[in-house]
Amino acid sequence: MPFAEYGNYDGLGLAELVAQKKITALEIIDEAIARAEKLNPALNAIVFKDFQRARDAAKGSTLDGPFRGVPTLLKDMRAGATGMPTRSGSRMTPAIPADHDSTLVARYRANGIVPLGKTNVPEFGIVPVTESLLYGPARNPWNLDYTPGGSSGGSAASVAAGIVPVAHATDGGGSIRIPASNCGLVGLKVSRGRITQGPDASDSTSGLSVDNCLTRSVRDTAAMLDLACLPDYGDPYFALLPTGSYFEAIKKRPRPLKIAVARTTFAGAPYHSDVSAAVDAAAKLCEQLGHQVVEAMPQINSEELTMAFMTLWASNAAYGIEFLARMTSAPVSLDTIEGLTMGLYESGKNLTAVHQIWAQQVLFRVARIAAKFHETYDVWLTPTLSRPPLKLGVVDVNETNTEEAFAPILDYVPFTAMQNGTGQPAINLPLHWNGAGLPIGVQFVARSGDEVTLLQLAAQLEQAQPWFDKRPSAFAA
Repeated sequence: MPFAEYGNYDGLGLAELVAQKKITALEIIDEAIARAEKLNPALNAIVFKDFQRARDAAKGSTLDGPFRGVPTLLKDMRAGATGMPTRSGSRMTPAIPADHDSTLVARYRANGIVPLGKTNVPEFGIVPVTESLLYGPARNPWNLDYTPGGSSGGSAASVAAGIVPVAHATDGGGSIRIPASNCGLVGLKVSRGRITQGPDASDSTSGLSVDNCLTRSVRDTAAMLDLACLPDYGDPYFALLPTGSYFEAIKKRPRPLKIAVARTTFAGAPYHSDVSAAVDAAAKLCEQLGHQVVEAMPQINSEELTMAFMTLWASNAAYGIEFLARMTSAPVSLDTIEGLTMGLYESGKNLTAVHQIWAQQVLFRVARIAAKFHETYDVWLTPTLSRPPLKLGVVDVNETNTEEAFAPILDYVPFTAMQNGTGQPAINLPLHWNGAGLPIGVQFVARSGDEVTLLQLAAQLEQAQPWFDKRPSAFAA
């Protein structure tokens, strides 16, 4: 039967209904599937459906855990799931169903989560919009003419539209936080080494990329991190172990924090007025809650940081495409990869091991500067993006000249890639909407390993200025 109140609950709320036998897991899964069938044609957020397997799982008597019966969607990158292909948004990748779950997906299932399918991504997650030639553009539920962001755009659109309460996502340069900002969601980029990428990956993008999820509530984010963060001893990195449950930690108010705020980009450029308003409002709210807010930012060479990041981005793209070509015998051509991807591939092939090591050393040095900065400041407040959500079509994925391809978005993402380089945790919070009704997120950054402070502050801000009931009108049912 239809479950009209479905959208009024977060993941933990739905699981509680199942635990109390007020509704069955199958009824919840059927409602999620019905919403997917109704809403996805407009959004193009879901690119592979595994609905029957989800129904079968929901009928299982062994379904248990804090998220029992809660539906999710998996990003079409790295989240291997039995019976589902993972194509990373590329025509070059064959649609071969996986014969096993990734470690993270296995942990989802062990805690009662039921995957429904895979979500739309840009090719290989390269750009902060979701408009691949393979899948076509994903659309933002707040306005279908705009991008939900990338690279976890399909996951973000699915959560914002109310199809699922939580969805898997990855973040290599802002790919959780960017779509969270564009879609009005909570998006936590965790510390490097916090969540395993095993058993099939270990060091994605030279340590830049991490897995986690997108949600509408801080408590879902905290509880999802509890189940995901167990160490896997084949991993190359380990974050500092948490001292207890993240979910329990958010029940406590944070101590008064010293918060630095960035009111310009590293280059001193102003943000779009809507973004400045969002940052100013967030800073004021923090002060009202008893925190000290001062204007400050780490002193780094942002041009060098960008160059180092793009060096790793290009070299890893080239490696990944070469590996895929060997595995599939597919030719590397414009018939199999997009023009923008081809340009990055060609750039990456021309890089040497010396370039790679130089880039890593730059990021290690920036991490030291950031660590020193956080000896003074508990948290750093920045905008997530310098401008409101982009309209579809701003990025030309057919452009082979990488400078021209990336030109429209170079100043769009002024801060998020830094935390991928340093390995720090950072969270987007949906604290502002502009006059056009589009979400404008803000980002809070903490020292490496300190997700607790971010989550406690996020929970305090959520209580002071709730956002859960803010939903795009066309998808609010």
